[in-house]
Amino acid sequence: MGSLHLTCLLLWCGYLYPLVALAASLDAAQLAPSDDATGEMRIAHLQTLLAMTPAALANWPEAEGKAIKYSSVPGYFLQDDPATDASKFDYAEHNLGLIDRSYSTDKNYNSDGSKTQWQRFARWVSYLNKSCRKDSTVRYKVLVMGRHGQGYHNAAESYYGTPAWNCYWAELDGNGTSVWADPQLTPQGITEAAKASAFYRTRYEELGMPYFESYYSSPLTRCIQTAHRTFANLSLPATAAPFAPVIKELFRESVSIHTCDRRSSKTHIRGIAPQCTFEDGFTEEDELWRGTEGETSAGQKARNKVVLDDVFTHDANTWISITSHSGEIASLLDVLGHRKFGLQTGQIIPVLVKAEIVDAPTTTSSIVSFTPEATCNSPPVTSIAGQGCICTASATPTPQ
Repeated sequence: MGSLHLTCLLLWCGYLYPLVALAASLDAAQLAPSDDATGEMRIAHLQTLLAMTPAALANWPEAEGKAIKYSSVPGYFLQDDPATDASKFDYAEHNLGLIDRSYSTDKNYNSDGSKTQWQRFARWVSYLNKSCRKDSTVRYKVLVMGRHGQGYHNAAESYYGTPAWNCYWAELDGNGTSVWADPQLTPQGITEAAKASAFYRTRYEELGMPYFESYYSSPLTRCIQTAHRTFANLSLPATAAPFAPVIKELFRESVSIHTCDRRSSKTHIRGIAPQCTFEDGFTEEDELWRGTEGETSAGQKARNKVVLDDVFTHDANTWISITSHSGEIASLLDVLGHRKFGLQTGQIIPVLVKAEIVDAPTTTSSIVSFTPEATCNSPPVTSIAGQGCICTASATPTPQ
């Protein structure tokens, strides 16, 4: 327990559990969650396991018991620039957004001008991390975050319209023709994933883009399918890390009352994605989705800080692929200090991230991570931001 230095564990719904007291009263076997543990306690269990990882197993032992500050380093990708319009931007038309610029390492590395922009950028990032080895408080990673291709829930929302979708249809598993509970990709979504696969193939073969060293995915089916269709059939050299994505619970979409945000069982996921591995503590059933309460923005950012801390502390790799969701990636960008940049289905955004160890916070604050949401028992008249569903006279709101 000597590596357990965090003072508090932030639980959803605003409860705080002192880790030191928890560690003092429980041994490792007792820290396994009980079968009837709530979603909050499951999050607590996962966070406890992360906090208790021995420093010797951590890639960044200096960060043990410290807080990590994240910042998006601007000036390397077009998506960093406020002048770039996210609604019109397509990663495939702009080399993933990589800016054509020079680096101070070019003088020795590219003296004959033969290196590509990707090769020169990769050398610069390597230089940054090598310099950081002299300063154990700083790390750099390139996070390339891709939104899943279109799922049947996206198609259903377009068909019914957002008010009717949010207030009625999204709470159902489907409409008898289409299923959108933990939905699969539509034909359009499959095409979007194929586009990404072709894009990466040309970057690797023609432009020297570094191969990803780690792959992570949300546990929801649409992300797993997108990651597989994007990367599984690429011809990677023996020196590259194989495509073996890690399923991480906290890279999932905002946990709303919509059935599209309820994941399938671990057994089901293993059946459709045998090449995937699961992070430690991944439960058989979805114990975070409630069906009556939705996750708040503050709650999502809090758990995103947890998952980023996990990746930066325990993954030694620099080039990292994350397949996730629009709302989740938006929240991650916020935590990373990046400007808002919305992604359409199948779109991708890279971020050069600087992580710095800072003194552990001396104070903690509680947050409300889930709030009840009302729906209608039939399609609504409309919905209004800040007010919610406007139901018909014969279809009053269903309190949650």
